[in-house]
Amino acid sequence: MKKKTTPATVAYTVLKYFVVVALTVTMLIPFIWMLSASFKTNLEIFTFPIKWIPEVFHFENYTNVWERSNYPVLFFNTVKLTVIITVLQVITSTLAAYAFSKIKFPERDKLFILYLATMMVPYQVVMIPQFSIIKEMGLVNTHLALILIQAFTPMGVFLIKQFFDGIPDELIEAARIDGLGHFGIYSRIMLPLSKSAMITLAILTITATWNDFLAPLIYLSDKDLYTIQLGMRNLCSEYTTEYGQIMAASVISVVPIFIIYCAFQNFFQEGLVSGAVKG
Repeated sequence: MKKKTTPATVAYTVLKYFVVVALTVTMLIPFIWMLSASFKTNLEIFTFPIKWIPEVFHFENYTNVWERSNYPVLFFNTVKLTVIITVLQVITSTLAAYAFSKIKFPERDKLFILYLATMMVPYQVVMIPQFSIIKEMGLVNTHLALILIQAFTPMGVFLIKQFFDGIPDELIEAARIDGLGHFGIYSRIMLPLSKSAMITLAILTITATWNDFLAPLIYLSDKDLYTIQLGMRNLCSEYTTEYGQIMAASVISVVPIFIIYCAFQNFFQEGLVSGAVKG
């Protein structure tokens, strides 16, 4: 039976869409301003009221930032770190999640809670001890330092475990009867069934690593090792700041993340929903 439409339901629907559109526009305005400012001079950027469409498009902001900040090297370093850290986080998180979800061992649940409790500790608390350990290992001013400290993530383990918990134990028992060990079950059953969760973790890791500024700032001093976020700091000098070039560099750095999210949007949403529902 078709649901009857009343003025109240129409008003509610209009209000709902109005709120959604208003929130969407509010969130998009900073990105639109960033894109507009990337084609302006410093004087035009701070002109009020804002001119969203520049009278003259200064494309040299993009060419200057590409040459001045050695952007190809920054881009390569960022991609390198992002790919390696993402792969390691997916591997370590899925292995740990499988152990916490499908392997029974003494004090498993207590150990898992203790591991999750580390998420409550701010990075600033462990920053100095972590740096001291990396320094003793002789890895300061190397990409390996950043890789080691970011290869593991409690949040990733939690996300994947929530998904693994939704996979029936009967499926695991049947695989054991067929002669599969833990690694066989993990690689042949758990991983193929958890693609959406792994893609969700990968997108979150890519975003966090790509935008990370603090860790590279602490561990890297050689400009040939800088990432994009750290390299953009060089656009700010003691006397002048090229805001147009900074906005241009920001636009370039956002584009890869935007493309990745658009390409895997459905998997990302499915992974978040499934992880929340199957807890």
